[in-house]
Amino acid sequence: MKFIIPILFLIISFSAEAQEKNFPEDYFGIYKGDLNITNAKGKQSIGMEFHLTATDSAEIYNYKIVYIFNGERNDRNYTLKTVDKDKGEYIIDENNGIILGAKLVDNVLYNVFEVQGNLLMTTEAFYNDYMTFEIVFSGKDAKTTTKATEDNTEVISYPVTVTQKAKLLKQ
Repeated sequence: MKFIIPILFLIISFSAEAQEKNFPEDYFGIYKGDLNITNAKGKQSIGMEFHLTATDSAEIYNYKIVYIFNGERNDRNYTLKTVDKDKGEYIIDENNGIILGAKLVDNVLYNVFEVQGNLLMTTEAFYNDYMTFEIVFSGKDAKTTTKATEDNTEVISYPVTVTQKAKLLKQ
Protein backbone atom coordinates (compact mmCIF):
# COMPACT_ATOMS: atom_id res chain seq x y z
CA MET A 1 0.00 0.00 0.00
CA LYS A 2 2.83 2.39 0.81
CA PHE A 3 4.09 2.02 -2.79
CA ILE A 4 0.71 2.56 -4.45
CA ILE A 5 0.31 6.20 -3.41
CA PRO A 6 3.72 7.33 -4.81
CA ILE A 7 3.09 5.38 -8.02
CA LEU A 8 -0.34 6.97 -8.45
CA PHE A 9 1.19 10.39 -7.83
CA LEU A 10 3.81 9.76 -10.56
CA ILE A 11 1.16 8.56 -13.03
CA ILE A 12 -0.99 11.63 -12.39
CA SER A 13 2.05 13.92 -12.70
CA PHE A 14 3.10 12.42 -16.04
CA SER A 15 -0.41 12.51 -17.48
CA ALA A 16 -0.80 16.17 -16.47
CA GLU A 17 2.51 17.03 -18.15
CA ALA A 18 1.58 15.12 -21.30
CA GLN A 19 -1.57 17.14 -21.91
CA GLU A 20 -1.29 19.09 -25.12
CA LYS A 21 -1.55 22.85 -24.93
CA ASN A 22 -3.38 24.77 -27.62
CA PHE A 23 -1.29 27.65 -28.95
CA PRO A 24 -1.97 30.51 -28.68
CA GLU A 25 -5.27 30.24 -26.78
CA ASP A 26 -3.89 28.41 -23.74
CA TYR A 27 -1.27 31.13 -23.31
CA PHE A 28 -3.50 34.21 -23.55
CA GLY A 29 -2.66 36.80 -20.95
CA ILE A 30 -0.33 39.55 -19.87
CA TYR A 31 3.22 38.65 -18.89
CA LYS A 32 5.54 41.01 -16.99
CA GLY A 33 9.18 41.07 -15.92
CA ASP A 34 12.57 42.53 -16.70
CA LEU A 35 14.44 42.42 -19.98
CA ASN A 36 18.18 41.94 -19.46
CA ILE A 37 20.27 43.41 -22.27
CA THR A 38 23.96 42.56 -22.73
CA ASN A 39 26.19 44.25 -25.32
CA ALA A 40 29.77 45.56 -25.66
CA LYS A 41 28.95 48.43 -23.27
CA GLY A 42 27.86 46.05 -20.51
CA LYS A 43 24.52 45.04 -19.05
CA GLN A 44 21.29 46.84 -18.34
CA SER A 45 17.78 45.86 -17.34
CA ILE A 46 14.49 47.46 -18.35
CA GLY A 47 10.87 46.61 -17.66
CA MET A 48 9.00 44.53 -20.19
CA GLU A 49 5.49 43.26 -20.83
CA PHE A 50 4.10 40.84 -23.39
CA HIS A 51 0.37 40.74 -24.12
CA LEU A 52 -1.22 37.89 -26.07
CA THR A 53 -4.99 38.26 -26.37
CA ALA A 54 -7.93 37.34 -28.58
CA THR A 55 -9.49 39.53 -31.25
CA ASP A 56 -12.93 39.38 -32.86
CA SER A 57 -11.40 37.56 -35.84
CA ALA A 58 -10.64 33.85 -35.95
CA GLU A 59 -6.93 32.93 -36.16
CA ILE A 60 -5.86 36.57 -35.55
CA TYR A 61 -4.50 37.66 -32.17
CA ASN A 62 -3.25 40.79 -30.42
CA TYR A 63 0.49 40.46 -29.91
CA LYS A 64 1.90 43.39 -27.98
CA ILE A 65 5.40 44.01 -26.66
CA VAL A 66 5.96 46.81 -24.15
CA TYR A 67 9.39 48.12 -23.17
CA ILE A 68 9.54 50.34 -20.06
CA PHE A 69 12.62 52.54 -19.68
CA ASN A 70 12.91 55.37 -17.16
CA GLY A 71 9.17 55.17 -16.53
CA GLU A 72 8.32 55.66 -20.22
CA ARG A 73 6.31 52.94 -21.99
CA ASN A 74 7.10 52.01 -25.58
CA ASP A 75 4.11 49.95 -26.78
CA ARG A 76 4.50 47.88 -29.93
CA ASN A 77 1.06 46.78 -31.05
CA TYR A 78 1.52 43.87 -33.41
CA THR A 79 -0.80 41.17 -34.71
CA LEU A 80 -0.16 37.43 -34.70
CA LYS A 81 -1.85 35.68 -37.62
CA THR A 82 -2.20 31.97 -38.21
CA VAL A 83 -0.98 30.74 -41.58
CA ASP A 84 -1.19 26.96 -40.96
CA LYS A 85 -1.78 25.92 -37.35
CA ASP A 86 -1.06 22.21 -38.02
CA LYS A 87 2.38 23.10 -39.41
CA GLY A 88 3.05 25.74 -36.72
CA GLU A 89 3.24 28.53 -39.28
CA TYR A 90 2.37 32.09 -38.20
CA ILE A 91 3.19 35.64 -39.16
CA ILE A 92 3.83 38.61 -36.92
CA ASP A 93 2.38 41.70 -38.56
CA GLU A 94 3.98 44.84 -37.16
CA ASN A 95 1.06 46.80 -38.65
CA ASN A 96 3.41 49.15 -40.50
CA GLY A 97 4.14 47.10 -43.63
CA ILE A 98 6.65 44.77 -41.91
CA ILE A 99 5.63 41.11 -41.78
CA LEU A 100 7.80 38.47 -40.09
CA GLY A 101 7.42 34.74 -40.58
CA ALA A 102 7.30 32.70 -37.37
CA LYS A 103 7.47 28.97 -36.65
CA LEU A 104 5.98 27.28 -33.59
CA VAL A 105 7.76 24.13 -32.35
CA ASP A 106 6.93 22.64 -28.92
CA ASN A 107 5.32 25.89 -27.68
CA VAL A 108 8.32 27.96 -28.74
CA LEU A 109 7.76 30.63 -31.40
CA TYR A 110 10.89 31.27 -33.52
CA ASN A 111 11.71 33.85 -36.13
CA VAL A 112 14.85 35.07 -37.84
CA PHE A 113 15.11 38.30 -39.77
CA GLU A 114 17.53 40.93 -40.98
CA VAL A 115 17.25 44.66 -40.36
CA GLN A 116 19.80 47.40 -41.01
CA GLY A 117 22.69 44.98 -41.52
CA ASN A 118 21.88 42.90 -38.43
CA LEU A 119 20.59 39.34 -38.21
CA LEU A 120 18.14 38.81 -35.35
CA MET A 121 16.80 35.56 -33.98
CA THR A 122 13.92 35.68 -31.54
CA THR A 123 12.42 32.96 -29.40
CA GLU A 124 9.33 33.11 -27.23
CA ALA A 125 8.81 29.98 -25.14
CA PHE A 126 5.46 29.53 -23.40
CA TYR A 127 4.89 27.67 -20.13
CA ASN A 128 1.91 27.37 -17.76
CA ASP A 129 2.60 30.50 -15.69
CA TYR A 130 5.43 32.30 -17.48
CA MET A 131 7.19 32.78 -20.79
CA THR A 132 10.75 33.45 -21.85
CA PHE A 133 11.65 36.01 -24.48
CA GLU A 134 15.03 36.18 -26.17
CA ILE A 135 16.58 38.12 -29.04
CA VAL A 136 20.12 37.51 -30.29
CA PHE A 137 21.74 40.10 -32.60
CA SER A 138 24.62 39.48 -35.02
CA GLY A 139 26.12 42.05 -37.38
CA LYS A 140 26.32 40.76 -40.94
CA ASP A 141 29.45 42.80 -41.66
CA ALA A 142 31.42 41.10 -38.88
CA LYS A 143 31.12 37.64 -40.45
CA THR A 144 33.93 35.12 -40.55
CA THR A 145 34.19 32.67 -43.42
CA THR A 146 36.03 29.34 -43.11
CA LYS A 147 36.19 26.19 -45.22
CA ALA A 148 36.27 22.55 -44.21
CA THR A 149 39.55 20.92 -45.19
CA GLU A 150 38.08 17.61 -46.34
CA ASP A 151 35.39 18.83 -48.75
CA ASN A 152 35.90 22.62 -49.02
CA THR A 153 32.44 23.34 -47.53
CA GLU A 154 32.18 27.05 -46.76
CA VAL A 155 30.79 28.06 -43.35
CA ILE A 156 29.96 31.64 -42.43
CA SER A 157 29.87 32.58 -38.76
CA TYR A 158 28.25 35.72 -37.34
CA PRO A 159 29.45 36.79 -33.88
CA VAL A 160 26.74 37.63 -31.37
CA THR A 161 26.89 41.33 -30.44
CA VAL A 162 23.76 41.81 -28.32
CA THR A 163 21.50 39.52 -26.30
CA GLN A 164 18.15 40.39 -24.78
CA LYS A 165 16.60 37.91 -22.35
CA ALA A 166 13.53 37.98 -20.14
CA LYS A 167 11.51 35.65 -17.97
CA LEU A 168 8.02 37.16 -17.90
CA LEU A 169 5.49 36.01 -15.32
CA LYS A 170 1.86 35.56 -16.28
CA GLN A 171 -0.33 38.02 -14.39
